[in-house]
Amino acid sequence: MSEHYPPTLEEFRLTAERLEPYTRVTPAFHWEGDTVASRLGADTELYLKLELFQRTGTFKVRGAVNNALALSADQLALGITAMSSGNHAIAAAYAARCVNTSAKVVMQASANPARVEIARALGAEILIAENGPVGFAMVEEIVEKEGRTFIHPFEGKRVTEGTGTCGLELHAAVADLDAVVVPIGGGGLCSGVGVVTGFLNPECKVYGVEPEGAAVMKKSLEAGSPQSLTELSTIADSLAPPFTADYCYAMCERSLEDLVTVSDDELATAAAILFEHMKLAVEPAGATTTAAAFGPLADRLRGKRVALIVCGSNIDIDGFADLIRRGRNGLDRGLLA
Repeated sequence: MSEHYPPTLEEFRLTAERLEPYTRVTPAFHWEGDTVASRLGADTELYLKLELFQRTGTFKVRGAVNNALALSADQLALGITAMSSGNHAIAAAYAARCVNTSAKVVMQASANPARVEIARALGAEILIAENGPVGFAMVEEIVEKEGRTFIHPFEGKRVTEGTGTCGLELHAAVADLDAVVVPIGGGGLCSGVGVVTGFLNPECKVYGVEPEGAAVMKKSLEAGSPQSLTELSTIADSLAPPFTADYCYAMCERSLEDLVTVSDDELATAAAILFEHMKLAVEPAGATTTAAAFGPLADRLRGKRVALIVCGSNIDIDGFADLIRRGRNGLDRGLLA
């Protein structure tokens, strides 16, 4: 179907130009030393694409702003709405500010309190939903009654165009990669990075990573079509949508070499490794690619030139302290050693 055609490389580059005033080019850092060598071998070259330094603390701003910039004058007058466990809410609030419109955002009751406050501080009106399905129903009602435009957290060509700019930056900074490892929730980040990687380095393999307790993309790929989950259980709440959607699923299916899952204990352990050895304070989702690289993907990445996307950092101090304590316990038990 035509709506499942990927953006062209030129469209990705034009998107990067549009987003330039509103986003940052995040760094790609070469992670060297014993931490990497002991797990992947001294001949492995490992790079971290540090999207946690992006405006609003995650990659989500790329898709949200790209959608907001496409709004008509009439749409801007009515404002936007969004549904999120936190990071997309922050990105939508920021995007609304960029284009001088209002945002009414629905957030799940389980959302990290720090994320709620950040979105509110950016000017969004916040409504709280019991869970994801209830939240999406609330957004549908807002669209119907108020005429606001729904900014989807991961679905659609404009999201893919936006997240693809992360891929453009990565391949410009680090040439000749053998593999890119991408965190997956709904798949919005992977949809863009994966397609761009196929254009710029067709030999580079794209691996996706999901939390074990929210593996909706894995379920979808196994079924051959978008699927949903009725139960979600993971500390990586920003990677836990209840479903996948058509366009994003098609882009991920097109791009992925494979998809692996990681446990909550592995996520916490990877977060502790990143904090202790790279001095990075990440939310659980930001540790997924490190958990995969030092865990289920280790054999396939050993001796390769690899990039991990570190996707986010929106977590409160108390929650981060608990995460690191859990991660240190995992290190004591030999996880990801």
